[in-house]
Amino acid sequence: VQLQASGGGGVQAGGSLRLSCKATGINFRLYTMDWYRQAPGKQRDLVASISSDGTTTYADSVKGRFTIARDNVRRMLHLQADSLKTDDTATYFCHTRHGGRDFWGRGTQVTVSS
Repeated sequence: VQLQASGGGGVQAGGSLRLSCKATGINFRLYTMDWYRQAPGKQRDLVASISSDGTTTYADSVKGRFTIARDNVRRMLHLQADSLKTDDTATYFCHTRHGGRDFWGRGTQVTVSS
C-alpha cells in the first residue's frame, strides 16, 4: 500500500488549499480514508474521514471549512480546505487501515500566515 499526498503550500489566513492523496496497492473503494495533521510539538490528530459508502466525519475545529472527498475511479482522496486559519498550520497526512495495519502517506506541509 502506498499513499502519496500533494497540494500543500503557503497561504494567507482566509485562503484555500486543496490536498490530494493517490492510493495504490489496495482496492481503494472498499476502505475508509482519512486525513490527519500534526503541528510541531503536538500529537497527530484526525481531521476528516470518509467511509467506503461516502459517509464523512470531521473534527470540530474544521467543520464547515474543510471538505473531504474521494474519487474511487482515480483512487484519489481530496481535502478542500477553505477559510484557513493560522491554527491549521501543520503537516497533513493521508491514512488508511488495511489488513490490520495502518498506512500513512509521507505528508504535505500546510502553512497559514496571518
